[in-house]
Amino acid sequence: MAMYHPVDVHVGKRMHQRRALLGMNQTMLGAAVGLTYQQIQKYERGANRISSSRLWQFAQALDVPVSFFFEDLPARAGAGRKAAAADAGTPFQKEKDPLVKRETLELVRGYYKIEDRRLRKRIFEMVKAVGASQGNGSGARNGSLNGSRASAKRRRGAGANRLRRH
Repeated sequence: MAMYHPVDVHVGKRMHQRRALLGMNQTMLGAAVGLTYQQIQKYERGANRISSSRLWQFAQALDVPVSFFFEDLPARAGAGRKAAAADAGTPFQKEKDPLVKRETLELVRGYYKIEDRRLRKRIFEMVKAVGASQGNGSGARNGSLNGSRASAKRRRGAGANRLRRH
């Protein structure tokens, strides 16, 4: 497996994220900047380095500033391939980065389709509140929702027992 420079991989992933968020496929982005979809694939993987003029074209086509591609760049990324390979907990691992999941992209697209700004803001606040209540790392995947249901059943059962005793 080829080892690509971590900065190139990061820039490519940011390009992929933005393209997917906008609902563009690789062919559409390629057409906007005069490239084939295969070339876009190589840029998104980090296999090809992006020149400054090409990066500017991508920024224009994706409607973001050039700095967007470097946001959230890990501090050790500039150290090169060996340092990045040794850094096991980097956001380069696709399965650990929620921003590259299809679910996240669909959620964001759906959110912005809500035309009523007040409703959209209320949904935003609700999601933030639910996320904050799950902030300890537990959640549905760890069974806390099932635990809540079990607690509720115990409370109902305890109430029924009190009724029987009287």
